[in-house]
Amino acid sequence: MKCLYYLAPTLNETHRISENLHDAGVDDWFLHIVSKDEAGLKRKQLHSSNYLETLDLVRDGFIGANLGFIIGVIGAALMMFFEPFGSNIPAYVYLIVIAVATLFGAWEGGLFGVHNENQKLKRFMEDIDAGKYLLLIYARRDQEDTIKKMMAEKHSRALHVGSDQHFVNPFAVVRRKRGTRRNTSAVS
Repeated sequence: MKCLYYLAPTLNETHRISENLHDAGVDDWFLHIVSKDEAGLKRKQLHSSNYLETLDLVRDGFIGANLGFIIGVIGAALMMFFEPFGSNIPAYVYLIVIAVATLFGAWEGGLFGVHNENQKLKRFMEDIDAGKYLLLIYARRDQEDTIKKMMAEKHSRALHVGSDQHFVNPFAVVRRKRGTRRNTSAVS
């Protein structure tokens, strides 16, 4: 599944895009809108984005889990080497130490992510702050070309500003293509 990013200039245009996407077979579950105008989205009965899309909760949680795992492995290795509780500790205790450290890292990373905006959306924040509407359209492979064609034909004012895989890779670096405007690059 891919996420297609489109910037629409007005709420009415966003509403028309939503209706046309529904006609093209995109359910509400696969269309979310990031905007400062939450009241306008509610009034037009459009689905605004959720915290998993606007915050870095998942990305930072993955990073925290990985760091916690590394720390847990180091802690378990130190416990095995120094034997502070004796030499006859069952192996599952070391696994529990690693699991607890991993879960604690994921929890701490998630708490950190709640305070950070999503890295994928950061490049669109100027436009969103200026009153534009960012549409996140989650398209299956068989829908992608249909959606792009419909958007080009019926909504030329909405700019296709990027696309990426829906899978969250916490270590991916968001890069811009050379020679393109800030808003027109695809997420790597």
